[in-house]
Amino acid sequence: MVSVDQALCIGCGVCVDMCPEVFTLTAEGKAQAIKNDCENCSLEDVASACPVEAINI
Repeated sequence: MVSVDQALCIGCGVCVDMCPEVFTLTAEGKAQAIKNDCENCSLEDVASACPVEAINI
């Protein structure tokens, strides 16, 4: 299951830019996962790109 640690997330949007099919920003400006898989991107790569390591795969 894909999840985003809201306490760590800084709302930079890198995950949304890399995989908008799975990630979106909440009204508070934090990332959240709306799906658990993606056919178009590597979720491991997205997690690695997170500057605060807030994404758990």
